[in-house]
Amino acid sequence: MRKTMTGAVLAAALALPAAAEEPITYTVEDSFDNVAFAIESAIVGRGLVIDYVSHVGEMLERTRADVGSDTVLFTQADVFLFCSATTSREVMEADPMNVQHCPYGIFIAEMPDAEGRITVGYRDYPEGAMQPVEDLLGSIVAEALGL
Repeated sequence: MRKTMTGAVLAAALALPAAAEEPITYTVEDSFDNVAFAIESAIVGRGLVIDYVSHVGEMLERTRADVGSDTVLFTQADVFLFCSATTSREVMEADPMNVQHCPYGIFIAEMPDAEGRITVGYRDYPEGAMQPVEDLLGSIVAEALGL
């Protein structure tokens, strides 16, 4: 394997803070199950396959005491993970390192202090080659939420 960074350069790169982008979110008043069904339907309705649904809320609640926390973060929270062959090819032909962003995710969450208010969102990708992915995610969410 060829090393392309010296130890000093690598250490400097790791010391830099990661640029955390705020997600693009929408909040609707509905049941979690209705919104989850709408997101799933909008994804599948485009001929896309959901690779995995990560039940983040369940995992965090199940492990809450194990990690020494008494904070309930979510009533429910899921992340739908999927890919699009067409969109992925487009963004990866522009820059093969865009592979790091695949699969794409749409999350839905309900907070314990806001029952019936469901937040839906997705990553705000870097400007440039990833815009087709952001457009895809935005159109799926818009369709699901009737925006």
